[in-house]
Amino acid sequence: MSDRERNPLFLPLIYVGGLIFGFGLAFSGMAKPEIVLDFLQFDDFGLLFVMGGAAVVTGITFAAATRSLDRAPLTGDAYTRRLKSFDRNVILGGAIFGVGWGLSGICPGAAYASVGIGNYPILWAIAGMFLGAYAQGYARSFGTDSAESPSDAPAN
Repeated sequence: MSDRERNPLFLPLIYVGGLIFGFGLAFSGMAKPEIVLDFLQFDDFGLLFVMGGAAVVTGITFAAATRSLDRAPLTGDAYTRRLKSFDRNVILGGAIFGVGWGLSGICPGAAYASVGIGNYPILWAIAGMFLGAYAQGYARSFGTDSAESPSDAPAN
């Protein structure tokens, strides 16, 4: 289904979903780096319940939706599995993400919510995320990884 054929509620619902997600991050404390760092240092396990609850709700929703619907309601796209190989890029990217999360005490989604609750110094971490993404794209444009890898090819 092309962009023109999408449900007219598609973009508004994405924005509403983002607002609800950001509010949930702020309300739960996940937008406060000091709370996240306490969690990462095993001092406060409250965020475990937040993340666990989100995982349970998401798991139930995806299980029910993929069993009862053959296509996504707003996009019309078929539900399919995206198979991606477990390669060095996944390991390196995960390691960099984890180090950044540990140093800043915040992940990218929560960083934006953190700005929304008035934590303006987190803009340094967001600038670092953009710089890192740019550097990765720039470095990848010179490497052999710029070509389509076999894991990105459509499955037969």
